[in-house]
Amino acid sequence: MYYPDELIEEVRSKNDIVDVISGYVRIQKKGSSYFGLCPFHNEKSPSFSVSPGRQMYYCFGCGAGGNVFTFLMAYENCSFPEAIKQLADRAGVPLPEAEYSEEVKKRESKRARLLEINKEAARYFYYLLRDPRGEAGRRYLTGRQLSEETMKKFGLGFASVTSNDLVNYLHTRGYEDELVIEAGLASFDEKYGMHDKFWNRVMFPIQDINHKVIGFGGRVMGDAKPKYLNSPETMIFDKSRNLYGLNFARTSRKSNIILCEGYMDVIAMHQAGFTQAVASLGTAFTAGQANLLRRYTKDVLLAYDSDGAGTNAALRAIGILRETGLRGRVINMAPAKDPDEFIKANGAEAFQERIDKAENSFFFELRILERDYDLGDPASKTAFHREIARKLCSFEEEVERENYVQSVAEKYHIGYEALRKLVASHAAQTGMIKPVERPKPTVFPKNTPQENAKKFQRLLLTWITDEPALYGKIKKYIGVEDFTEALYKQVAQQLFEDLESGNFHPASIISMFQDEEEQREVASLFNTKLQEVNTEAEREKAFHDIVYQVKRNSFEYYSGRAGADMNALNQVISGKKALEELSKTHISLH
Repeated sequence: MYYPDELIEEVRSKNDIVDVISGYVRIQKKGSSYFGLCPFHNEKSPSFSVSPGRQMYYCFGCGAGGNVFTFLMAYENCSFPEAIKQLADRAGVPLPEAEYSEEVKKRESKRARLLEINKEAARYFYYLLRDPRGEAGRRYLTGRQLSEETMKKFGLGFASVTSNDLVNYLHTRGYEDELVIEAGLASFDEKYGMHDKFWNRVMFPIQDINHKVIGFGGRVMGDAKPKYLNSPETMIFDKSRNLYGLNFARTSRKSNIILCEGYMDVIAMHQAGFTQAVASLGTAFTAGQANLLRRYTKDVLLAYDSDGAGTNAALRAIGILRETGLRGRVINMAPAKDPDEFIKANGAEAFQERIDKAENSFFFELRILERDYDLGDPASKTAFHREIARKLCSFEEEVERENYVQSVAEKYHIGYEALRKLVASHAAQTGMIKPVERPKPTVFPKNTPQENAKKFQRLLLTWITDEPALYGKIKKYIGVEDFTEALYKQVAQQLFEDLESGNFHPASIISMFQDEEEQREVASLFNTKLQEVNTEAEREKAFHDIVYQVKRNSFEYYSGRAGADMNALNQVISGKKALEELSKTHISLH
């Protein structure tokens, strides 16, 4: 679908990038920008920046960057038409009837067909559970004390003991083998031919937040392995970015979300009235799932199994939640193994009491850590206290760290000042307290002439974007032709035109480019790290050096082409004059 530039710009301008991205990523304001952990690569120190002025994001770690459209496309793995539709809906901007390109039509058709076949499979599994062939599944579910209402709510079903039952059914509905395999519902091999992925299993349809079936989980009847089997990842099913039960939990209107390990735990909790329960999908809890939870809550309660594996999983999840900016607490289920068992044995009221008394995740970590030390032995006790100090250093915010120091000192009967000193000592030894960095002189590293030219052009574009008023002071010296890289020239031309017209929106320039790599590079042109200087005189010198170098590199570029190119000759003549003038000119930044 072609959308006019004016419409694209309207949608972009009505979706503040800070508001949109903060729905996915925890970002905090630092100066004029916002920073957080990059959602596109693993990192421990925030290098992901969001600029409200530029309406752009950029990661100084991996180079991911763009505007609100490119963010949504990268994060949601969607096309540009999908991104603009979502953002238009968000901003209340009406869109014309879609006229998709062949490529987009093909992609959307495939997505629609996958959703359609999954829905059909879910219907068939649901039917079989209520058919005589599903007796074993019904016995299992009723034995787990699930009501008919609950089974219906979650669309629970049964996969027949016959290993090609679903395949044969889908054939009767007109679905081709290729699509059945692509949906993860069947496999093909020379020995068995087409055969179902799921058979002799209770089936749990996995739905996205819009209640569309995107995959399945299956629990085997009997002792066969694996006990639980999940759909493979497909175009519509990404395990790391979905959570079982979130389609219900997100509308529960509870102040928290309870994170469990398995399907049955979620279902049992919903039946008991705890409709905010969700579970990861057969994999370890991920940062993508944590960011998904951030859209709906700031308070996550962990209801993992009380065994060793569950404890280790909880510890991993706590770290992810903390990095994502979510408050984590741990529900104590002892002596029960899991929420399902606890609720059956003690009832919903008792479980609510456990929720109310959920343990702070940091103190849970310390309690588990304490098991490794003999607190009756002074040496072991000291080692434990050192480990506490190390963990306290993970709190970057001073106020939060101090509050935890005080609470930990009281809980473990450690002198407050003694613990504070121990934390400070550990911080100094490990580099938490960084030495003061002295201002760097405005000297640039040597490089190839071509790379030097590109570097100074990037610096100039970034600086002008940061301070648009400077364009008026340099335009007599610097023009579009001074940007010798083709992509840089395109960007400079649009940027200068926008500045001249007073319609300055650097984020809109990214939308001029279709290629993802070009979009990333364009974003980098507006996010080049400038020299760190303290005084106004140093800033002015740095800016003057950049302008002069761009002009000098341009002069040298055209000098090499002046023999047969009249335009190049003209650029050399004007460039020489500008260089002479620039060498004697002071450019004020105010």
